[in-house]
Amino acid sequence: MSLTRRALAAAALAAATPALAKPRPIVIAHRGASGERPEHTPMAYRLAIAQGCDFIEPDLVLTRDGVLVVRHENEIGGTTDVAARPEFAARRTAKIIDGERLDGWFAEDFTLAELKTLRTRERLPELRGTSHDGREAIPTFQEVIDLAKAESRRVKRTIGLYPEMKHPAFLASQGLPIEARLADALKANGLDSRTAPVFVQCFEAEPLKTFAKLSKARRVQLVGGDQREMVSAEGLKAIAAYADGVGPDWSLVLPTVDGALGPPTLLVEQAHALGLAVHPWTVRAENRYLPARLRRGASLAEHGDAEALCRALYAAGVDGLFSDFPAIAVAARA
Repeated sequence: MSLTRRALAAAALAAATPALAKPRPIVIAHRGASGERPEHTPMAYRLAIAQGCDFIEPDLVLTRDGVLVVRHENEIGGTTDVAARPEFAARRTAKIIDGERLDGWFAEDFTLAELKTLRTRERLPELRGTSHDGREAIPTFQEVIDLAKAESRRVKRTIGLYPEMKHPAFLASQGLPIEARLADALKANGLDSRTAPVFVQCFEAEPLKTFAKLSKARRVQLVGGDQREMVSAEGLKAIAAYADGVGPDWSLVLPTVDGALGPPTLLVEQAHALGLAVHPWTVRAENRYLPARLRRGASLAEHGDAEALCRALYAAGVDGLFSDFPAIAVAARA
């Protein structure tokens, strides 16, 4: 559907059904319940589902043998015990990824069998402790799909998937393009449709455009806080030509003014006029990530009033939000 036709259809639907209540915003468990369990682990996903989330988010990278695995970054030193494994000491290297030099161990330098020998650990131990370190292995994307389907049957509600393609341009430069592998995985699992409980997200526009040619799954353009031009009126029009939604840093919806939440920007209104859903990221409970007036206690590790931030985002009209603490987002929505 063209941009003009999409906008007209959205406007016509809104005008024709004024009495219908707006669907409730979705809660997306950011890397699972990652505020309480190591990110991207089965235990983090299961806890998020128990807390009432609607979608779980698996970030996707690739192994050397081309398998989709779930890590926030392809650098795995910060989230596994690889640094303590002498058999992999020689794999440590430095790479330039998206213009940034990174030193560590990288998923694409390991086979799946090798990665499965590692154990996951907390990425932010100074904030979230280490009591759950070492318990689980890195899951494959297929294992997370299977988990979502099994949990959907168990809890008798649909648990959606919100995968992110991580560093696709870099992976393509390594001979590991990710778009077709993701599209094939969704097709193999009956998730390649506009109505499937799936959103595919990426910070890079071109991979989303490529993915659109391979799959019917809905697509979301992620936007960082330093990319304000992408969510200008013109920027949103460009996004609407290839995506179904926009995932902005929450500060692009609710800027902080004098340490407090300011009034909403025009982002939600302008995106909705173009038929785009808005799913901001990421609400975290720790004081470190909250505006000054929502902080509670003396340390940055203590928890502030994240529920107030969620309520303000819902009031601004967002269609969903990402949180490391899905229980808080669910409570605020209620």
